[in-house]
Amino acid sequence: MLSYALRRLLFAVPALLFIALVLFALLELAPGDPMAQLPLTIPPEVRADMRAALGIGESAHIRFGKWLWQLFAVEPMALADRALGTDMAADSQRMISWQTRGPVMDTIIQRLPQTLWVVGMAYVVGVLIALPVGVISACRQHSVFDQAGTFVTMVGYSVPPFFSGVLAIVIFSVQLGWLPSIYDTTHQVTDWHSFTVQLRQMVLPVMVLSLQTTAQLSRYTRAAMLDSLHQDYVRTARAKGLSETAVVLGHGLRNSLIPVVTVIALGLPQVFGGAIITEQIFKVNGLGQLLITAIQAGDLPMVQTITFLLAVMVVLANIAADLTYGLLDPRIRQEGRP
Repeated sequence: MLSYALRRLLFAVPALLFIALVLFALLELAPGDPMAQLPLTIPPEVRADMRAALGIGESAHIRFGKWLWQLFAVEPMALADRALGTDMAADSQRMISWQTRGPVMDTIIQRLPQTLWVVGMAYVVGVLIALPVGVISACRQHSVFDQAGTFVTMVGYSVPPFFSGVLAIVIFSVQLGWLPSIYDTTHQVTDWHSFTVQLRQMVLPVMVLSLQTTAQLSRYTRAAMLDSLHQDYVRTARAKGLSETAVVLGHGLRNSLIPVVTVIALGLPQVFGGAIITEQIFKVNGLGQLLITAIQAGDLPMVQTITFLLAVMVVLANIAADLTYGLLDPRIRQEGRP
């Protein structure tokens, strides 16, 4: 299993380098000038000095090399120094945001916990709801539960987050007054009361984000379970006198999880994409809102770094899916061996 994991990690390195190259090239071709938002009263020589300080006038391949070096070498060392309290890395060597004039990674680290709280919780809730719903729907095919689940999941999968988010605010915040409509990112959990306040303000964004995850994953789980329950090994297990619970969980669910794991891993980009819209609706001061403001301001270092970090999360999710394949089916671990 260890060698299988190492092979998957080695394959991820060229993939990330290729993603970084494509990302940098696409953003370089995008129109816009970060100096365009400066006042017209600034003299041309001052504009030229500012462009030189930001490194805009350098060649593309030089800026790409500097970006990679700062991303993989300078920033990890700077963050390690900050964690140890030494702070030996100079900010001039780090990636500087054109908008805030501060280190890019410092701003991202400040916003990352909010996004992970909302997106991570939404994905976990969506998976925990979708798996049992899909399994029960498959075991009770054409029942009232199956038909109701099909209707709810189709509606949830069809409604976009920007509509369901506003609808949830109108119903639960404006009409009923049960939940807050704005996520307070400055709130700190210090006692039980503050913890309940944190849970209440997370309900709406988590519910909106987990809706599509639950809808999509439950349908895939149901289809995979139906296929597994009609296989010969399931009939054999039932013929041996095993209980229905042992047949469903031990034989049907284990084999149907292989395609479901793929959907879980590949569903992460959709959740982060929905988080960009959801954070705007509920005023969550996370990476999604930071990405939108950086795009509007033409802050290329911030946009490049956030987008690349999202790509890293997707690659890591796929590696986790591959490792889960190896645990579910030992034959997959033997692929590529002589």
